[in-house]
Amino acid sequence: MDIASLLGIVLGLVMVVFGIISNGASIWSYIDVPSVIITIGGSVTGVLGAFKLKDFIGGFKSITLAFKDEVMDAGAVIGNVINLANVARKEGLLALEEASGEIEDPFLKKGIMLVVDGTDAELVRGILETELTCLEDRHKKVIGFWEKWAELGPAWGMIGTLIGLVNMLNNMEDASAIGPAMAVALLTTLYGSMIANWICVPIASKMKVNNDLEVIIKEVMVEGLLSIQAGENPRVIEEKLKSFLSPAVRNDVGDAGGEE
Repeated sequence: MDIASLLGIVLGLVMVVFGIISNGASIWSYIDVPSVIITIGGSVTGVLGAFKLKDFIGGFKSITLAFKDEVMDAGAVIGNVINLANVARKEGLLALEEASGEIEDPFLKKGIMLVVDGTDAELVRGILETELTCLEDRHKKVIGFWEKWAELGPAWGMIGTLIGLVNMLNNMEDASAIGPAMAVALLTTLYGSMIANWICVPIASKMKVNNDLEVIIKEVMVEGLLSIQAGENPRVIEEKLKSFLSPAVRNDVGDAGGEE
């Protein structure tokens, strides 16, 4: 569980509740079922119309990904690659097949097997980069789901507000009802803004961060495997792979090379 993401969602709700009760208002005065139906129901149907059904369902299910704390460790990945480089340097490329038994990442394992099979280096790069591109496309589709909902939430909130204003203007004879009717009309705008800025935008942003990190780490794997196949020195490979990382992260990685 990613505590930061969960804490951000919870604290956002706390800020809204605090803003309501600090002025002596009642929470119940901010709850209106028709406004919820218009804003949430309308925005969800809009997203449904923008995606294929399987992508729509997959988008909803992906909410769990934003709260998972399964961040890939760049240092561990570089360490694995350097260990493989040491094995290949001492025992040859064929020995990598046995060494890959301890590797859990399917992308890295696939690359190892391509190298072991003697696949041309450019073909290895092409296959792995194609898989990486497809991975990014799948991630972008899920991210697009949350971005589309963030876009439609406020729009449907405004639609609900306009509906409420029309109903209010049709009943101007009762002056005492204008204020409450206006308040209810504005609730849909509030709900739409909360859908976008409290839920959808943070989730989309978190998924973008995770996607960028995963792509960088997989690029590290590709470059490392090609360097192993080319017979480069493990120390040289380590320094090459560290160049993908920021200076602060490079220091955290330390000496992953081990023995040569």
